[in-house]
Amino acid sequence: MPKPLDIPVPDLTGKLALVTGASDGVGLEIAARLARAGADVLMPVRNLKKGEAAATQLRQQTRAHSIRVLPLDLASLDSVGTLAAQLNDEGRPIDLLIANAGVMNPPTRQVSVDGFELQLATNHLGHFALVAELLPLLVEAKAHITSQVSIAADQGAVNWDDPNWEHGYDPMKAYSSSKIALGLFAMELQRRSDAAGWGLRSTLSHPGITPTNLLAAQPGMGRSTDTTAVKFIRAMSRRGILFGTPSSAALSAVYAATSPDARGGHLYGPQGFRHLSGLPAEQPLYSRVRSEADARRVWELSERLTGVQVATPGR
Repeated sequence: MPKPLDIPVPDLTGKLALVTGASDGVGLEIAARLARAGADVLMPVRNLKKGEAAATQLRQQTRAHSIRVLPLDLASLDSVGTLAAQLNDEGRPIDLLIANAGVMNPPTRQVSVDGFELQLATNHLGHFALVAELLPLLVEAKAHITSQVSIAADQGAVNWDDPNWEHGYDPMKAYSSSKIALGLFAMELQRRSDAAGWGLRSTLSHPGITPTNLLAAQPGMGRSTDTTAVKFIRAMSRRGILFGTPSSAALSAVYAATSPDARGGHLYGPQGFRHLSGLPAEQPLYSRVRSEADARRVWELSERLTGVQVATPGR
């Protein structure tokens, strides 16, 4: 086995980090790396039992004790609002927020409890609402916000005319669309922060390709068995060939969120062959997330769909 990759991370003692999708895979590794650097970690998860098991694992591996599991279903705007209200009531500024959670390629079109196509709801709209509702705490800390996109955001387009894919549903195109929307939102967040003086740093990251549960069996999403793709990725990853591991794939988001060299409005991902694996580095911004007009359009669409208006923070 090759030696595990790692990067230097600044001392995060006293910093509060929120990582979505931290109950397994890349998200769990992101949370672990932040905890090892001294951060207090919030793990909002849909499955509390799975989340508590992951938190116990983290405490054992990192010797960190300030790891807290909270309920969050990103596909439910009520759930997002409940978590945001709780954290706003507690009032502790949030220094790092990594929007990592996601779902990928349900074989048939599925909708969230709010009636949105599931990938749009989970990958983008839930994160949009979470950041919007936590904005006072994020601005108070001059937070670093990292949105985990995908190499899939370098292909396809936002389905402007039918964002919920009510016609002609295509799993991969819908996934790409949701990740492009998230990337455009992150870019617009940086522009609005700069204009309003919020002091935020909004970056993009992508993990390359690594064996996670995104393409594994998920009966709740209508996928009863592991896909051929994830079986191949696992086999190559075990041999250290081409693809990364969850721990190496986590480094791009960790770098984007914590490195003093990372810049708002920029993309970070693995620097290896075709950006599939390796240590993180700045990369050319995907063409699909460069348009300022599209970014404003995504922001306005997200406000309209979620009913969450982003007001200038004031505490």
